[in-house]
Amino acid sequence: MNAQRRAAVAEGRAESATLAEILAVDLAALFGTVFPDLAAEVVGPGFPARAGILARMTTIGERLHARLGPGAAESLRHHPSDLVRGWACFVVGAGTAPLPDRLAAIRPLADDRHFGVREWAWLAVRPAIAAAPDAAIGLLASWTGDPSERVRRFASEATRPCGVWCRHLASLKADPAPGLAILAPLRADPARTVQDSVGNWLNDAARLRPDWVRAVVAQWRAAGSCPATERIARRGLRSCGP
Repeated sequence: MNAQRRAAVAEGRAESATLAEILAVDLAALFGTVFPDLAAEVVGPGFPARAGILARMTTIGERLHARLGPGAAESLRHHPSDLVRGWACFVVGAGTAPLPDRLAAIRPLADDRHFGVREWAWLAVRPAIAAAPDAAIGLLASWTGDPSERVRRFASEATRPCGVWCRHLASLKADPAPGLAILAPLRADPARTVQDSVGNWLNDAARLRPDWVRAVVAQWRAAGSCPATERIARRGLRSCGP
């Protein structure tokens, strides 16, 4: 990344292209550029500048929600910077609205054009999902029929039993069966990103329930396999052993 592009990303005038570029941005400095009047309050004393990026993004979202209210998410989600749009995700996550309302608010961000924002979207509402996994699955099951593969992927990724950088869903680790409301409609999804997420969901479940995963895959194959299902099966079975 040349100096001109680095400056554009750091100042919020351009989107990052890779995870490395995201991690290289000084979030406090970026916040000061976007919200100079709020910088002392939001990224000043007590800001966890040395913490991981998830903790810093979460803190910014919480403090913006406290200062500007939930409406800040709507204005931030149109910003040219993917990281600023990520703050919108965490404003939603910081709210106390009922789960259906929070999922409705996060949906446009789950369908964002940028890979980073789409990850922030599910991470931001993961605590709310962890607090009510059955309700979340019931709500997100309808997302599996969305025309956008990004929204369909969110339904799977946000409910993975283990996931990455996030709280595990203990109830789904013990009994992954409720997740079939989301997984079964996606078992032959044409999008590779969705296939990867469903396969990873099954692989999470296989860590404690390999027999359950084998049985699910066998049922899907018996019902009529296809290249998409086979790709999901291979990914889902990779922790099941021989």
